[in-house]
Amino acid sequence: MPRLFTGIEIPAEIGLQLSSYRGGLPGARWIDPENYHITLRFIGDIDLSTARDVSSILGDTRRRDPFTVTIEGLDTFGGERPRVVFARAGNGDLTDMHQEQERLIRRVGLPPERRKFTPHVTLARLRDSSPIDVADYFATRGHFPRLTFTARRFVLFSSRDSVGGGPYVVEAAYPLG
Repeated sequence: MPRLFTGIEIPAEIGLQLSSYRGGLPGARWIDPENYHITLRFIGDIDLSTARDVSSILGDTRRRDPFTVTIEGLDTFGGERPRVVFARAGNGDLTDMHQEQERLIRRVGLPPERRKFTPHVTLARLRDSSPIDVADYFATRGHFPRLTFTARRFVLFSSRDSVGGGPYVVEAAYPLG
């Protein structure tokens, strides 16, 4: 049973810049730069027949032109119990793609995504990191330069069950434009 999600790949040169933020946070499990991505729609563990349906219907995505993605700052999910450090990503194109994929994936009978869409690149998953440790980590990172790249495709990724953080495999690619 594959675990699937769609996303935008992060170019190697942007990944290299993001990887400079690795380290200095107790309890962090850092994601390997080659596994950096922006998740558009988490699909989850599904049977092979449904996976084929998902792969096929994603081909119905409206062909839009390549677009610029901007990564602009560090943040965390989890509030008082921080669980992820990430780099914020955003623009309306990512949100539009997420919404379109949500509609398409629901057409094959999968339930709606429960979580609010927040475009980001996960840098680390946290285990027992205190809010003070996270605040100290952010305080020592200084200015985060704006990073931009052009998204020319989105992909259907698979991952191994219960691993989190990769390795991710590109199962299908869908060009933009």
